[in-house]
Amino acid sequence: MTEPTPAIRARGLSRSFAARRRLGEPRRRTTALDRVDLDVAPGSALGIIGESGSGKSTLVRLLLALDRPTAGTVEVDGRAVDATAAARDLHWLRRQTGLVFQDPYASLDPRQSVARIVSEPLRALGVDEDHDARVAEVLGQVGLGPGMAGRYPHELSGGQRQRVALARAIAHRPRILVGDEPLSALDVTVRAQVLALLRRLRAEGLTLVLVSHDIGVVQNLCDAVAVMKDGTIVEHGSTEDVLRRPQHEYTRRLLAAIPALPEVPRAE
Repeated sequence: MTEPTPAIRARGLSRSFAARRRLGEPRRRTTALDRVDLDVAPGSALGIIGESGSGKSTLVRLLLALDRPTAGTVEVDGRAVDATAAARDLHWLRRQTGLVFQDPYASLDPRQSVARIVSEPLRALGVDEDHDARVAEVLGQVGLGPGMAGRYPHELSGGQRQRVALARAIAHRPRILVGDEPLSALDVTVRAQVLALLRRLRAEGLTLVLVSHDIGVVQNLCDAVAVMKDGTIVEHGSTEDVLRRPQHEYTRRLLAAIPALPEVPRAE
């Protein structure tokens, strides 16, 4: 039986940067990502965990062509991603993917209303539907009432901003959603509601890539886990295997250092 084409495939993905140097020192480079191979199956949910500086956010940016790799390739649904291409030539990628950044305040234009922010991908990608109706729909899905549409980011709490960022990421109905700590600013009740939404979207075929320090969320939502250290994936497998029977010493140390927290409640 033929294996389905991965929703995302990375091969030999690397990213290095010029390091600061003092006068007279030779030029050096620092490696943020080092020859990473990764497959994400269609409809699956992959959790990416690791300490700060392990390369998680760099990997996400390269997968979505928000940065250029030093080496390696990325494919989405079997189509090569060219991070050097013009913005218009990447419309196909933006149409299929949504991204929730780690810092919602920095990713939201303070001069735009919530309605304008959430409808941005609909306008930019030329989505042919009633934009106002779609904005109201996704705001409701993330637990924000219609009165929020006219507000501005500085008028919102951190959790509300994060929900606006999530609403924007799903407004154009992407097939792949990538979240860099997308639930970190939410209280436990809202987090349960958003988790329930993500499960419903997954049931409809959404592929999810989730960067998170919250092991409870990863356990609750993801069926596979990749563990990153120093720009490489040191362990990759099912959530059950990696979190309950870790094979790599770094994974065992990482899990041992995380305080035991109650499991995230499920919301129906």
